[in-house]
Amino acid sequence: MSNSELPNRFADFSLAAPVLQAVEEIGYESPSPIQTASIPSLLEGRDLLGQAQTGTGKTAAFALPLLSRIDLTRLRPQALVLTPTRELAIQVAEAIQSYARHLPGFHILPVYGGQGMGSQLRQLSRGVQVVVGTPGRVMDHLRRETLVLADLTMLVLDEADEMLRMGFIDDVEWILGHTPAQRQVALFSATMPKVIREVAHRHLNDPVEVRIASKTTTVETIRQRYWQVSGLHKLDALTRILEVEEFEAMIIFVRTKNETVTLAEKLEARGFSAAALNGDINQVQREQTVERLKRGALDIVVATDVAARGLDVERISHVVNYDIPYDTETYVHRIGRTGRAGRQGEAILFVAPRERRMLQTIERATRQALAPMNIPSREAVSDRRISRFKQQITEALESQELDQFEELVEAYQSEHDVGLAEVAAALAWLVQRERPLWPEAKDEEQPPPPPPAAERAPRTRERSGERPARSSSRPPDAGMERYRIAVGREHGVQPKHIVGAIANEAELQSRQIGRIDIHDTYSTVDLPVGLPKPLIQHLRNVWVCGRQLNLNPLTEGAGGAGEGAPRSRPRPANRGPGPRGPRKPPRQ
Repeated sequence: MSNSELPNRFADFSLAAPVLQAVEEIGYESPSPIQTASIPSLLEGRDLLGQAQTGTGKTAAFALPLLSRIDLTRLRPQALVLTPTRELAIQVAEAIQSYARHLPGFHILPVYGGQGMGSQLRQLSRGVQVVVGTPGRVMDHLRRETLVLADLTMLVLDEADEMLRMGFIDDVEWILGHTPAQRQVALFSATMPKVIREVAHRHLNDPVEVRIASKTTTVETIRQRYWQVSGLHKLDALTRILEVEEFEAMIIFVRTKNETVTLAEKLEARGFSAAALNGDINQVQREQTVERLKRGALDIVVATDVAARGLDVERISHVVNYDIPYDTETYVHRIGRTGRAGRQGEAILFVAPRERRMLQTIERATRQALAPMNIPSREAVSDRRISRFKQQITEALESQELDQFEELVEAYQSEHDVGLAEVAAALAWLVQRERPLWPEAKDEEQPPPPPPAAERAPRTRERSGERPARSSSRPPDAGMERYRIAVGREHGVQPKHIVGAIANEAELQSRQIGRIDIHDTYSTVDLPVGLPKPLIQHLRNVWVCGRQLNLNPLTEGAGGAGEGAPRSRPRPANRGPGPRGPRKPPRQ
């Protein structure tokens, strides 16, 4: 087959429709070389001997054909994937699960040492179609007869040379000897030593041989850094980076179409000029967004890999991998959007603790070490805000006709007998009240990274989107009732914003508003018992810091104001946060 005849889209393969749908949603642009060479043969049922480096996309190369041929009506292991380490077993299982998101009744189980046997036994007894595991634990289950391979149709040996290096090759052969004679085998290895070739000769039937040369490189003009996700939430860390980094234009990569919209909206609410770019956006809208980015009317684009295809804008100085890519080729394509025409580019990668392996893979593939970066401190953010504020003053003095404003200020001074510095300070506060020049320590300070033994705790908080509440569970005072509102720390809210809005709208004195506890994505406030239902409904629609309050009694649970509530759209930038009454969201 000539190069011109090779598939250049996943749709060109005979993948099952639900699998193809998942691939498109994940954002894969086009097949990598190992995928192009492997998928057709594996779909035909051929054995395969593949030589390819880690990070070239080989997980998808065997997982997509595997899932396209799985029988969902049978809850018996039909595919077994052997990996050298527990970390790789987990990574492969998660990748396969993501490709199987539209396969109803699909079950996969990773099995490895160091994990309780009981959980694995329960899940095997319930039934799974795919098992991913390390050789030692797979052998344990085979000896116990808790893993039965009578219905096995496909066996994958992933990173065979690494299993050889770790002394597992005899175990692998023992497992191969316990599989049915009529099964498909796919063996992948970064190198092909003699022992691996001998294993392939003994156990593979007339295999298709695929060899992908490693040629991944990155532009030398791109400085590459990474931040290990810990302490701060990713959005808070991104916000600090945007505040302090000198960037002209930026593209932020995420994995899903929904996340492009969500993240762009959150950045807009925090005062940044951002827009989403994904596969659901029509060509006209896409062209308009790209044109705005080119002419400087837009600074940040949040995109999926598919949507960013062909995006070539000279202004892009920074690329942020907000979600780590699935393979190194994608990483190289992403960061290649900057550092064009010899200009210096910046690439920043967010890495969760469990994604460290992919970071190492990227470094090996690109032959460059990524430098760790520290998230800017609260003081650095404050210094940057003050510097920008001073620059705005300078630009206004140099470019605007201010005579009428000078007369206004002088008149105010005369009427109220106050000094010029006091008037200027009040005006500065009015301008910066949405983004204080001195962020409060309780809202901005980065917690210290956890010790290694406590690494699981921040990951749990990251998934839930909440840090532990600082407040106690003390009940409301007598005559007060606790309410939950859908605005929190990550939206920049402070108690004074909540008091101002509710006091004005409910015609309450500020002393009638009780305890306020601010959490990451929501807050609680104590209000007098017996508020009329029409007033509660009215307060639900009040806007604070770009969010509707969605106020509900706490006894109703999180449904009205928590993570599950409809997402409020940010208020237009020219409207302040003041407690002036409910705002209608802008038309889309």
